[in-house]
Amino acid sequence: MHGIKGRVAVVTGSSRGIGKAIALALAREGAFVVVNYHSNRDLARRVVSEIRGRGGDAVAVGADVSNPGEVEKMRDRVHDVAGDVGILVNNAGIHRHLKSWEMSLEEWRRVLAVNLDGVFNCSRAFVPDMISMRWGRMVNISSVVALTGTDREMHYAASKGGVEAATRSLALELAPYNVRVNAIAPGYVDTDMVSFSSEEEREECMGRIPLGRMAHPSEIAEAAVFLCADESSYITGHVLHVNGGLAMR
Repeated sequence: MHGIKGRVAVVTGSSRGIGKAIALALAREGAFVVVNYHSNRDLARRVVSEIRGRGGDAVAVGADVSNPGEVEKMRDRVHDVAGDVGILVNNAGIHRHLKSWEMSLEEWRRVLAVNLDGVFNCSRAFVPDMISMRWGRMVNISSVVALTGTDREMHYAASKGGVEAATRSLALELAPYNVRVNAIAPGYVDTDMVSFSSEEEREECMGRIPLGRMAHPSEIAEAAVFLCADESSYITGHVLHVNGGLAMR
């Protein structure tokens, strides 16, 4: 892929799962990667070590993306060690495996604060770099449930629906500055964020996926790399469904 080498890339929530896979893939293409984490510094440092062991470069920077002050401190730290940010992957997200009436208001607000406010906070922090450079790529991680809905996690679907609406609006705002903004909508991905209450629930979920399996994190990562690269130069405001056909059900 072209256009990524030498860029500074911030990947939120990249100490594990999809975020880690994206961090590794961008580093492979020559980006300097900021491995953002919330609480597990050791895991983030392992990702940095893995990147450096493969010949890339990275730094771990902690910040709760729902907290504007912490995001601003992360921005300042990134500027000190790496310079202006050209690539932002808003990946950090949480969920609660609860019906809507089982959630407290505090839990609802926390999910939206991380999943949706986090996109706003990080975009506000790093978009000025992209505007200044007249070059930028933003990839927001949504979910297939933003389209299909879900009978288990209304709060998560609502937050991801907001992410997709924000993606389209940011794409319109930033197109004049050569900043492209897109989203990826995964389905079930084989990470520790995906859990099933029973084997029956797992089988039922797999049965609804036309390709009949969960995604590997690397399959989401390769889509993110594509959306950051020059090879996707005429794509903006798009939601790329990488979910084995689940969006068709």
